[in-house]
Amino acid sequence: MRQKLNLITLGTDNFDKSLNFYEKGLGWKKSDKSLTGLALFDLGGIILALHPRHELAEDVTLAYQPTTFSGLTISYNAKTEQEVDTILEQVAKLGGTIVRPAQKVYWGGYSGYFKDLDGYLFEVAYNPFWEFDENDNIKL
Repeated sequence: MRQKLNLITLGTDNFDKSLNFYEKGLGWKKSDKSLTGLALFDLGGIILALHPRHELAEDVTLAYQPTTFSGLTISYNAKTEQEVDTILEQVAKLGGTIVRPAQKVYWGGYSGYFKDLDGYLFEVAYNPFWEFDENDNIKL
């Protein structure tokens, strides 16, 4: 298997409301390859998909079981501490839940966490030790 992920699909309780959160609230552009009940967002080498949760559970043949913390976070790396604060403020206004406000963290950066409208956990972080390339990809 190649060391590459191409698609992350998030099951949504209310597809239209979740789509509005990402598309109109966060300002993300939905791909024209999106379908009814499947929104696709090009994140620069990886695709984030939104799909009704009950249909996704049916597809994987497992019952949905809510959890407080699944052990998975999705991270957005900001270019400044101010960008972290701005994004978390925006998310709160859109109805997202701030789980941990932004703060200096043990690894030397600055980050906070929020849950989107379906409870998916996102970290918004600034890492002063990482650089971005010309396409906003992190250079390791």
